[in-house]
Amino acid sequence: MSDIKLFNVSNGSAQEVQGTSIAIEKTLQTLIENHLEVFLGVRFLATEHSTGKTHGGRIDTLSEY
Repeated sequence: MSDIKLFNVSNGSAQEVQGTSIAIEKTLQTLIENHLEVFLGVRFLATEHSTGKTHGGRIDTLSEY
């Protein structure tokens, strides 16, 4: 996910946060999960939720309205 960029904005100045794509993705996922109600008005239920044998995948962030 090298196309994800995060920035630290302070005192009217923005600086890009450096890091590996894995670290940035997980950090961003955790930040969003911790603030789902504020950002989207939904309640967090689970992270990396398995969709089971039928679908064979996972849901990064599971929530409910």
